[in-house]
Amino acid sequence: MAETETAEERLTAELEAACDADVDTLRELAAAMAEEMKKGLRSEDEAKIKMLISFVHTLPDWKAKGIFYALDVGGTNFRILRVSLGGGESSLEVQDMEIQHIPQDLMKGTSEAFFDFLASSIERFVGKEGKDAVSDLGKRQLGFTFSFPIKQTSVSSGNLIRWTKGFAIKDAVHKEVSGLLQAALDKRGVNMQVTALVNDTVGSLALAHYNDQDTVAAVIIGTGTNAAYVEQTKNITKSPALAEDSTQMVINTEWGNFFSSHLPRTTYDIELDAESLNPNEMAYEKMISGMYLGEIVRRVLLRISQESDEFRQAADMLSRPSILSALDIKAMHQDESSELKEVEGIVRDRLQVNDVSLRMRRIVVRVCNAVTRRAGRLGAAGIVGILKKMGREDGESKSVVAIEGGLYANYEKLREYLREALEEILGQDYVARNVILTTTKDGSGLGAALLAAAAAEYVGKKNSQFVTVLHFFCVCA
Repeated sequence: MAETETAEERLTAELEAACDADVDTLRELAAAMAEEMKKGLRSEDEAKIKMLISFVHTLPDWKAKGIFYALDVGGTNFRILRVSLGGGESSLEVQDMEIQHIPQDLMKGTSEAFFDFLASSIERFVGKEGKDAVSDLGKRQLGFTFSFPIKQTSVSSGNLIRWTKGFAIKDAVHKEVSGLLQAALDKRGVNMQVTALVNDTVGSLALAHYNDQDTVAAVIIGTGTNAAYVEQTKNITKSPALAEDSTQMVINTEWGNFFSSHLPRTTYDIELDAESLNPNEMAYEKMISGMYLGEIVRRVLLRISQESDEFRQAADMLSRPSILSALDIKAMHQDESSELKEVEGIVRDRLQVNDVSLRMRRIVVRVCNAVTRRAGRLGAAGIVGILKKMGREDGESKSVVAIEGGLYANYEKLREYLREALEEILGQDYVARNVILTTTKDGSGLGAALLAAAAAEYVGKKNSQFVTVLHFFCVCA
């Protein structure tokens, strides 16, 4: 006689079925992504993903020399870097770097308080230097990586469209963010000029392309998710004048806001979205990025605790938002011990459950696996969507896709699921021959410093935009 299915087993099986995305679904998602990209290139009003123009037509020629800076604001932490360029491929050196945490109250406060906090941190950072650190141009040159949706107006300026990743500084929306930072720096008397405004994916693409000329796209899978790639300007019909200046343009897709009926959303995703700071937005990001994986798992386990006598003692702690992080999910999911000791420790420490059976620990791992597997497979579908839009999902062109972000870099099983899905969609042999996934590090900061160097070198020439002495991307659709 078959054993009766327990509540936790039933709920876990339902989750696994709801999260599953077979190869046909992934292909549908890739095609939908490519179509949304085309819409965004025609008009930002008719597309979920905005396909923002970066005003980066070209890459720097890497002959710049001097000291340059980067401020990389990408999530709950930010970095300040001082980079030395010696005029050659191997001459890039990070001389100093600081990582700081952004207090929660500033993430939901005023723009004045937030940008003054950034300026004060920069002031302390450069305060460690002598006067010799000022560039020959008279001011320190800063590349500002700001990893939120921006309506770029030039290579060094842009207006904030909306906040993501838990930020909600209302009076900064639609404001020109470089100007806000520059005003805060000037108020403090910091001798520094914001020379380039860069989305993190654009900075990652710049650095990755420096390392490998076949790089066609950069993807972020960390606290949030986004992608940038190189588009032909003739296809950007919402701004036809761009084609007069160059043949190519880096596009910041803002793909986190992608939505399709083919997305394998669950009741847990719908509830999370409804209770988030940005309901009905960023559906794709909420199924992939590190900010949300722990919260999805928490909601599933909360439901299990409400229906399972064995796990009921965890219900109180599981009712608290953000009690589980992506780091917790990764640690439990990748626990390879026979007794799942890592799972036991996290359940004990985070959920205050001192005695949980091995069977229940395995249920927890299955939940983590279902949510992470879906994230990896959806990420692969997005990458194929970009390759499809570029005409690179078949043929023999070599395509390097650089992926950056702590979630991707540190979560082996997520990387395995993404790669596995990529091979399912495109074919294992084709991926082996033509698609290379590389992991980049510090691209958002270093890329911003490099783009700041290029912009500073040619300031005053064609309104600070890059000119023809810069190397064009060698990317053809």
